[in-house]
Amino acid sequence: MAELRLLPYEDVGFAKIDHHRALRDALPEVVLGQGKTPAQVAEIAARLVERAGRVLVTRADAACFEAVRAALPDAVYHETARAITLDRRNEPRQPGVTVLCAGTADLPVAEEAAVTAELMGSEVQRVHDVGIAGLHRLLDHVASLQDARAIVAVAGMEGALPSVVAGLVSVPVIAVPTSIGYGASFGGIAPLLAMLNACAAGVAVVNIDNGFGAGYLAAVINRLALSERRD
Repeated sequence: MAELRLLPYEDVGFAKIDHHRALRDALPEVVLGQGKTPAQVAEIAARLVERAGRVLVTRADAACFEAVRAALPDAVYHETARAITLDRRNEPRQPGVTVLCAGTADLPVAEEAAVTAELMGSEVQRVHDVGIAGLHRLLDHVASLQDARAIVAVAGMEGALPSVVAGLVSVPVIAVPTSIGYGASFGGIAPLLAMLNACAAGVAVVNIDNGFGAGYLAAVINRLALSERRD
């Protein structure tokens, strides 16, 4: 009865924490740090960890991390990804996910994807700064890309990278447009439309700067592929 009282959610006043989420999805409820106070994030994170043993906070700044670390000393801050993670399960990660980005300016979004996939149990290979302005940089990694089970391709500007990658591999490519670019990029609208119009098959597109959504989907694909292989 004590367990059931906290299901399907726990009401702490400013938030209703969905402890049931981990039973339905691959992760416990993920905390969006943006728009919340550090104290609110810390309390939500502590309650999630108490019941699930792990937590992911996205779009978190240093002040937010300090509040979380005061409650959870073993929490880790991923500065580039702007994410906080904690995982007390100590389960081995399974290879199969590759995250690549077109330029160094796309790294925060790419790292958000990588950190998410790692917390979900995937080992992530990172490939940085391989935009199509220097195509030879990408071609150096074709062999390793073809070994992946799911690929996240992050790009701003004209957003052509995912289409090029999808033409080189036989696995799903999750395209992430970023808000990086000059005026006519319109804050990521231009690469978003380019990715939606990709001429290569096998490309799925998430929202602008949505590294979390891409990393989550890649890890799910990887997990399903591994499960089918075991069966």
